[in-house]
Amino acid sequence: MRAWEGLSPDTLEIAGGFGFYVHVPFCRTRCDYCAFATWTDREDLIDRYVDALCLEIDRTRSDGRWRTPETVFFGGGTPSLLSVDQVSRVLDHAEPAATAEITLECNPESTDVRLLSGISRAGVNRISLGVQSTKAHVLKGLGRTAHEGSVERALRAIGTAQIANYNVDLLFGGAGESPDDFVESLIEVLGFDPQPAHVSAYALTIESGTPLARAPERHPDDDALAVRYELADEVLGSHGYRWYEISNWAKPGAECRHNLSCWLGGECRGVGCSAHSHWSGERSANIFLIDRYVEAVLSGADATARRERLDASERSEELVSLVLRTRLGVPSSLVPESLVDDGLMEYSGDRATLTLRGRLLANEVANRLVIPPQVTTGSAREPRPSRGGLEAVQASLRSGTNQRIDTDA
Repeated sequence: MRAWEGLSPDTLEIAGGFGFYVHVPFCRTRCDYCAFATWTDREDLIDRYVDALCLEIDRTRSDGRWRTPETVFFGGGTPSLLSVDQVSRVLDHAEPAATAEITLECNPESTDVRLLSGISRAGVNRISLGVQSTKAHVLKGLGRTAHEGSVERALRAIGTAQIANYNVDLLFGGAGESPDDFVESLIEVLGFDPQPAHVSAYALTIESGTPLARAPERHPDDDALAVRYELADEVLGSHGYRWYEISNWAKPGAECRHNLSCWLGGECRGVGCSAHSHWSGERSANIFLIDRYVEAVLSGADATARRERLDASERSEELVSLVLRTRLGVPSSLVPESLVDDGLMEYSGDRATLTLRGRLLANEVANRLVIPPQVTTGSAREPRPSRGGLEAVQASLRSGTNQRIDTDA
């Protein structure tokens, strides 16, 4: 029997909400490491692309499965290339909950007070700023264009627009980056005014077909990446940021609700070219190319390029792998003693979480999890308390416990 067979998502005792993702595939320049669906020569299509987004949203809402989004995430690409009116149009069609977290990714070079003030009035209440590094030579090694003073201007815009909840993205392992370079970038980020409530620090990965993949002399060393990660955890932890997912640290209460929902198995509907969705037990992806996506939607055709339905076993395996990455951990019944003996996981009540070393070897840990002979599926659970969902998850993260969390899934 496969290790995951018999496991129900209910066994995890946690669940996410309903998220909405908007893919914005336009960029002024393309970084050497980027393998996302982005283009640097198609800004002439932005108006028609936004028309297609709004049409896809309308059709999605009419199929009977739509729920009011609890989170919205504009990702890309460079969503900050959209105008205030275009962001507002998309939100008007999606009609997220009044209390929804609404995030928009920004590049420093395309972020100013006018944009942020306008989108804030439209409902955006969280910014994710793609800094990657504060060191010019590291950015050059990543093939990333950076204009002098752009980060400082973006920070002034965030402060003026009074968007207190913002994230900074960092990328470590670039060619020419020393451990001191990375620590200095972290310290500089933590000294930003206003200070970010959330920091994401990702290890550089080599994606097939990218300029970086064709330049082996710029590929990162695994041991160096591990050292950088340990430094990130040490520096961020000493400044009051707590890890809640392998690559994400936040001040208490500032965890990204959208991503947290995805890691906890919540449903997400994506719109736009190449956007992925997981809802109603089905996983799907939209047409990859911008032109074909726009043409399909505006002509009334389905924008879906592929879809698959996961069986219970596949869904359980996927869900456990995602939840394992978070500080909430997995039920201790899935964890063999050897993982604890090897220093990869630690018990906390009836759950088990990754140690620092375990976070570096999360894929190995996932492969070693086991299912006991009898697994309680939770099909006859007691009535749920009124307080649940992501609020309960965030309360647990704030308290630093890994308590059982019942949800109003």
